[in-house]
Amino acid sequence: MPLFGLGVWEAQSGQETYDAVLSALNAGYRHIDTAEMYANEKDVGRAVNDSGINRAEIFVTTKLWDSGLGYDHALKAFDDSLKKMMLEYVDLYLIHWPEKGSQLAIWRALEKIQKEGRSRSIGVSNFAPKHLKELLVKDSQRPVVNQIELNPYLQQETIYSFCRKENIHLTGYCPLARGDRFADPKLCQLANETHKSAAQLMIRWALQRGHTVIPKSVRPERIEENANVFDFNLSEEQMKVLDGLDQGLRFCPDPLEITV
Repeated sequence: MPLFGLGVWEAQSGQETYDAVLSALNAGYRHIDTAEMYANEKDVGRAVNDSGINRAEIFVTTKLWDSGLGYDHALKAFDDSLKKMMLEYVDLYLIHWPEKGSQLAIWRALEKIQKEGRSRSIGVSNFAPKHLKELLVKDSQRPVVNQIELNPYLQQETIYSFCRKENIHLTGYCPLARGDRFADPKLCQLANETHKSAAQLMIRWALQRGHTVIPKSVRPERIEENANVFDFNLSEEQMKVLDGLDQGLRFCPDPLEITV
């Protein structure tokens, strides 16, 4: 999985998503992250197919919504997603949120999908350790990814530590904290030192911690700016500054508080 990609959460279905994905692919992105809940899978698939890029070079992630509806629903939902995207397979299929009901039963459906080769890998999103433990049982395929809200202002240490111990890779969504802290003096100081934008610094922080990062944008200039993060490294001291910015700044529900 490429460590850098485009997220399309809240990108409008239709031309906006289609154009954003094409713009990203033309800018060198090779990882696109969508979901059933986003209602733009069709536009992602159309852009991937129209890009002219070999399908094997593009990593596509999508996610299961309504995971409390059971095993059969999960299989049908995946079929529907694949049809909407007009793809023969996806590279990663995730349970989007833990919901009331047996997550292990849902996980068995994802294992079947992977065994059939229709999703190369399977994982979860917004899972806290208590939800992950339900899946980490004998004879279960280990989730390879947990996608969570993650940036210097929300570092989710409890989930980060557990996933690191269990060798579960983290993907961070909302990696720019929706731009809410771009004026932070410490971030601005680092931007002056590195001649990079606040967004680029936050993306670089995630990459140097080994996370996958999927910033969302539909503006070509922002899409290009976000990708321009591979020509510099943050020093140990600069990383420490960013590591010290954690404020628990959250825009989405806290996985630790989700009861199922």
